[in-house]
Amino acid sequence: VTVTPILSVLPTRGLVDEKFKVALENLPPRFPVTLHSLHQSEDKDYWEAFGYYVSDDRGRVTVSQDASLGGTYTGAEPMGLLWSMRPVPGSRTGLRLRKMDVQSPMVVLISAYKGHVFEGFREQPPMASAVTERWYMAPGVQRIDIRERGVKGTIFIPQGPGPFPGVLDMWGGGGGLVEYRSALLASHGFVSMALDYLSFETFKTHNECLSYFEKVFSIIQQHPQVIKDRVGICGLSLGATVTLTMAAYCKSISPRCCVCISGSHVFPSGVSFAEVFQFKEMDMGKARLDEQKRVIWRDMILPIPTDPQRKVAMGRIKCPLLLVNGDDDQNWATVESAEDMAKMMRAAGNDHLLTTLTYHDAGHLIEPPYTPHFRASNFIVQHSKQKVVMLWGGQTKPHADAQEDSWEKILAFLRQHLYPCPSSSLPQAKL
Repeated sequence: VTVTPILSVLPTRGLVDEKFKVALENLPPRFPVTLHSLHQSEDKDYWEAFGYYVSDDRGRVTVSQDASLGGTYTGAEPMGLLWSMRPVPGSRTGLRLRKMDVQSPMVVLISAYKGHVFEGFREQPPMASAVTERWYMAPGVQRIDIRERGVKGTIFIPQGPGPFPGVLDMWGGGGGLVEYRSALLASHGFVSMALDYLSFETFKTHNECLSYFEKVFSIIQQHPQVIKDRVGICGLSLGATVTLTMAAYCKSISPRCCVCISGSHVFPSGVSFAEVFQFKEMDMGKARLDEQKRVIWRDMILPIPTDPQRKVAMGRIKCPLLLVNGDDDQNWATVESAEDMAKMMRAAGNDHLLTTLTYHDAGHLIEPPYTPHFRASNFIVQHSKQKVVMLWGGQTKPHADAQEDSWEKILAFLRQHLYPCPSSSLPQAKL
């Protein structure tokens, strides 16, 4: 009697930051198999990951407990089939996997193959397959386009009666409206607004910049589903620099807390975005290429300036601040920036507000958990519109670990500072 192997992936539908359980049963004992994941991106590129396993005495493979002996990841890695994904051989170069339409899931096909295979997965029939859906947007989260007062963004509102704390969410110098982290924040109970702010780099003056961001902040703050005095800001890369600038200089807003991922405070004071990009043009001489002609920008802000006019005045920050960095960031000198920010805040007496997380061998693009790691990818330089391959840095396994750990800590930090505490005047239950 031939026994059919059974592959299960649970949950069949989950949030992207939720672990899944992959198990294979009904195999002969001590039988070599390859577990393979396949995803077709919205750009129609195929991504894959795979691990080599040997079934136990009962003919089972349990991915969360059993070690992969080879493939795109090794060891007991419950989520290796996601975070070690890479474009299939023969794909276009410089790809990066990013969800554009958060209202549809990321669909992943997981299959089991006989033996330890490293190529030709689509040419041979699998022993068993299962499909799982990974969502950024939980059921009941609302998505609302914002096109008002010159602001372009998207607000995501959690399910439930509300009101909720709010988070303004900004990505980096690649520009555009990037929604997936915001959708995920809303799935965790925050009204989140994704902002496309680089289309507006035409601001002529520093004050125009500040008043624009004050306006943006007021849009989320005045939303009927938002608790007005519990709005935070989260930014990555250039978005982190904007976050620091808003916290230090915007007069009419007071964020409750700020999260800065892979950012720097090196930003000339009193200038507009358009002028900052001109300054960047002048520093371009410090940019380097590696042996594969990938662009390295980290030296552009080194050494960290001693002139306070060339940095955000960190002493003016009055809210809790979380910095998240990778020490193999090849794009921006974030670790050196964080050390200087801590020094400035110590001198000003506000360093009790600062928490810094530094991850060994992680790169620049610290994203939500299980996002594949990209050491380099195509990038369009905002001010020159030149297409380059940018080196972000990071090693795959440490970077994946950093994404998982930092996301938990970011959510905990936002909950701690944005969610109203239970009233301390209530009598505490005693056992």
